[in-house]
Amino acid sequence: MPVTDTIGSPHAANPRRPRVATPRRFLMCAPRHYDVTYSINPWMDPGKPVDAGLALAQWEALRDRYVSLGHRVDVIDPLEGLPDMVFAANGATVVDGKVLGARFRHAERTAEGPAYLSWFLRNGYTDTHWPEYINEGEGDYLVVGRRILAGTGFRTDPRSHAEAQEYFGLPVTGLTLVNPRFYHLDTALAVLTDDEIMYYPEAFSEGSRSVLRELFPDAILADAQDADAFGLNALSDGRNVLLPEAATGLHRKLRERGFEPIGVELGELLHAGGSVKCCTLELRD
Repeated sequence: MPVTDTIGSPHAANPRRPRVATPRRFLMCAPRHYDVTYSINPWMDPGKPVDAGLALAQWEALRDRYVSLGHRVDVIDPLEGLPDMVFAANGATVVDGKVLGARFRHAERTAEGPAYLSWFLRNGYTDTHWPEYINEGEGDYLVVGRRILAGTGFRTDPRSHAEAQEYFGLPVTGLTLVNPRFYHLDTALAVLTDDEIMYYPEAFSEGSRSVLRELFPDAILADAQDADAFGLNALSDGRNVLLPEAATGLHRKLRERGFEPIGVELGELLHAGGSVKCCTLELRD
């Protein structure tokens, strides 16, 4: 599919059409060793105190909400010395049961890639690939139907986009991030259905904004306030969209499109630059 092909959505034309939630399977990691002891993104300040107990309680509330909505949640054991391991989305990318491992840019997180890949090997995933180039999992790879949107600019090496395309056999569309506050694709763009997304245009280069307009002309656009609230670090099951409570503008826009927004409070994890999607790796078996 050429990058200029438009992905149309019947819901954009008929927002009152019923939305259908699809049961999902997720992998999560409890923040039992969570802390902010280094800074690798603009949100992280080691000088500010972190309440690890509150972070765990907020994470547990997110996990329990997934379960209450009918989703399955598997849990990987956290490793001491890896405070960012809670952000499971970065640990791999899984499509059609195939697992592309994650290779991190910063030394502080490099051990997370092998830890997550080991979990997959222990849990029956036989088709796995250790990457040659840096990619930070679903932080920068977002699956929209049978296409992968791939971010670059701060973390993931653009050469990894071709590697992912060859491994998964799906078209990969590269998008360049230009604002360091939105250092991963999943901080600036959220997948809502197989043909719908929402995103913050100012996080992307001009060329990437043009690509997104061509592919998703009916996308929901976030403003600066909702983007800064991490409102795009969201998870959708096709009907329910879990996102930060503070992103009130996106809540309204989602309701107008027939979605059911569900506010989540993960303020302690935002100290490390993460929220709903960062905590959630989808297992597409």
